[in-house]
Formats: sequence, structure tokens, C-alpha cells
Amino acid sequence: MSIKIHSDLCIGCGRCCQICPGSLIRLSEQKAKILHPKRCWACASCLKECPVQAISLFLGEDMGGLGAELNIVKENYLLHWIISKTDGSKETITLDSRNANQY
Repeated sequence: MSIKIHSDLCIGCGRCCQICPGSLIRLSEQKAKILHPKRCWACASCLKECPVQAISLFLGEDMGGLGAELNIVKENYLLHWIISKTDGSKETITLDSRNANQY
């Protein structure tokens, strides 16, 4: 499981590089690149930090995702987890980050 960086959307802000706990993302030619995709923990920190949704998480069959991709859009305290399925449909799950650790 790994992230996918869409270089056509990346603005080279470097936020993902700063937040990645495994130090796996670097800027190269003003675009983010993942150095070792197999080492990605799939923590989604970079997805939450990217202001232009240039990073998605591949949801493989082993996770029940069947090849879907996950993006996250921040809106104040809300996190909109958008799942783009292989059939072209989308599903959105919205979480309030203020309550994220209550369980």
C-alpha cells in the first residue's frame, strides 16, 4: 500500500515532505516525489497536509478498496475523505478532527 503523487497537481509547497513520519517524500524539480513507495506506512499525514489534493492513497484489494484512491480535503475542522472508485463513482466520509481521538 502506498501513496500516489500526481505531479500535474503538485505545487511544490513541501508540506508533505515536512509531515511524512518516514521522511519518504522529497522535492525534486519543485515537485514532490516518494523515494521508497514500499516503505510508506499509509498514515495519510501527507494527504491531510496537501493543500491541492495532489496526493492520494491507493486502496488495494488487501484493504477492501479494490483499487480505489483516497484523497482528503480539509475544511476548517472537517476532514472530507473522498474515495474515488474504479467504476468512476465517489464516496465521501466526513470527520470532525476535533473529535478524532475520542474512541
